[in-house]
Amino acid sequence: MAKTPALMLLGTGSDVGKSLVVAGLCRAFTRRGLRVAPFKPQNMSNNAAVTLDDGEIGRAQALQAKACGLAPHTDMNPVLLKPQSETGAQVVVQGRVWGSARGAEYQAIKGRLMPAVLESYRRISADVDLMLVEGAGSASELNLRQGDIANWGFARAAQVPTVLVGDIDRGGVIANIIGTHRLISSQDRAILRGFLINKFRGDTSLFDSGSALIQRETGLRDLGIIPFFPAARDLPAEDVLALDQQAAATASGDERRVKIAVLRLSRISNFDDFDPLAAEPSVDLVFVQAGEVVPADADLVILPGSKATLADLAFVREQGWDIDIAAHVRRGRSVLGICGGYQMLGTSVADPEGIEGPPAEAEGLGLLNVQTVMKGPKTLVEISGTDARSGEAVAGYEMHMGVTTGAAAPMLRLGSDGAADGAVQGLVSGCYLHGLFASDGFRSAFLRSLDPGAASDLAFDQRVEATLDDLAVHFETHLNLDAFLALARAG
Repeated sequence: MAKTPALMLLGTGSDVGKSLVVAGLCRAFTRRGLRVAPFKPQNMSNNAAVTLDDGEIGRAQALQAKACGLAPHTDMNPVLLKPQSETGAQVVVQGRVWGSARGAEYQAIKGRLMPAVLESYRRISADVDLMLVEGAGSASELNLRQGDIANWGFARAAQVPTVLVGDIDRGGVIANIIGTHRLISSQDRAILRGFLINKFRGDTSLFDSGSALIQRETGLRDLGIIPFFPAARDLPAEDVLALDQQAAATASGDERRVKIAVLRLSRISNFDDFDPLAAEPSVDLVFVQAGEVVPADADLVILPGSKATLADLAFVREQGWDIDIAAHVRRGRSVLGICGGYQMLGTSVADPEGIEGPPAEAEGLGLLNVQTVMKGPKTLVEISGTDARSGEAVAGYEMHMGVTTGAAAPMLRLGSDGAADGAVQGLVSGCYLHGLFASDGFRSAFLRSLDPGAASDLAFDQRVEATLDDLAVHFETHLNLDAFLALARAG
């Protein structure tokens, strides 16, 4: 392996903030003038991004690429697992669908993917000054260690030094770091260089004795404490835990003129589509959880993307949301479906080849005169165009299986030839374009169509860039970045 300076951030558990830490380090070192690239050997997420080479990677790696000033590339996340059921997932290798596997099946075959992982790492690392690598889940899950490609297995194969990230906000951080150090093998321990504490609230000096205890028990270098960064909420979230942990939303302030309800599907995907709406001061965005009714006062109900359209269509009916949506339309309120949600709004959805599960067919919600048949190849493309109603520009990406046909007016015109995408029938509309709400002009016009007084001057992409810069300054202030760079260069 080429010895490009590199450092791998491993977590003491899931959701300790590894993705955000890597993004912050990416932007901080890029601001120092270094050519930096992110890498995650294996990710599990239904929030994915389309790359310039027409593949897909985890959304977190796309954000990290943005922090580096790079276009996302499939080599940045060579193995992506996209859960389709409680026990199985679609396996994407170097941006392309490789197959599907249940949990035990994947554990048996994952080691065979290491050559592809190392190949991608070689290509990405060849043209940069620094690689920042993110591990997956917990680094102490010894039951998954054999054939590992996500954490220690990759780090040792690529000869990358590692650092443990602990989350003090969830408690037990001292035990988590010391316990991880003791549980792992001596060979894995040999490439572990230090630890850092994430999400600290309050006076960091109160942890001096805790840090000293960890150093005494492990011999690891203390790389610092990252105080809690509230603005992290302004960056795209990758893990569905971000939705599960969201408190019940309530409107606050007279400025919230538009209430938008998003159905929290069991296999929801690409839910970062709604981050720009959540950032709007005039919008009260709520995610309707299982067991809840669709709010009767919602101005708009959105059916989001899904990794398993037929299964989530059944889920919608199990919750009684189909009845709520029909009543919502009768009250003269709007409905929007995106990707899988668009497919559900049609008259039928068929999966004769069993692409998303067992072969099946079901009646749709019948609100759009379109029909969908699941078949390949998978559409993966970045594309732009215009909204057929407002004429405003839109841009985003399509990522879906299936072909939708029918007799309805298009919602969008996309590509150089203005090809029709989606459908509009009265108050109900749908399309395949993810990310359309990030287009400021379209979003403003769309909100005004719901409430003429819902003005917007939010520049969403500029807000994300500014937050990444603020995160970099936060790291420069509270961490010794020279120490990180020295560890990466020492190998």
